[in-house]
Parts: sequence; C-alpha cells; structure tokens
Amino acid sequence: MSGFLHIIVAHGDFELLSGRDVLTAYRFGTEAAEHLFCSSCGVKSFYQPRSHPDAWSVNAHCLDHCPELAVEQFDGRNWERSAGRLDHKHSPD
Repeated sequence: MSGFLHIIVAHGDFELLSGRDVLTAYRFGTEAAEHLFCSSCGVKSFYQPRSHPDAWSVNAHCLDHCPELAVEQFDGRNWERSAGRLDHKHSPD
C-alpha cells in the first residue's frame, strides 16, 4: 500500500503553485494513468487517474489543510471489476 489518500479534483479546480519543474512522470499497465512523482523526494502528491480523465487525484496527505473526508475502500488489485462502483463514467483503458 502506498498510503495515497485520493481526493478527486476537476482539472479546472486545480492549480499547481510550485514544483512543476521537478515532477517526473511514468505510466504502467494500460498506460492510461499518468503518475507524477517529485524527483527530489519521491512523493506522489497528485496524478492523472484513468478512472477520472477530467480530474486529478490529489493525495490528501500532501495538503497543508486537509478537508474532512469520508473514506471508501477500493479493491485496486481487481481494478476492472471494482471500477464500476466509482461515481463517474469510466473507461476500461
């Protein structure tokens, strides 16, 4: 487990204030998601998930002030089967 606590934020509601120059990206599996890491410290603070193509998944643990969150468990090992439970339109890519 990575400890990533997802907050889905629409692209239009997200602004990266600093650090863009030290982000490193990679893709794996279906290559639909773009995972972004800080090349200095290695933390994944946000990324483009395949499940939400119009939003970023922000790691709540990386926020200075985290809102109160309702956490729902998700079976990432069986992503294709579990994705139907998400509250969005998704693509299997």
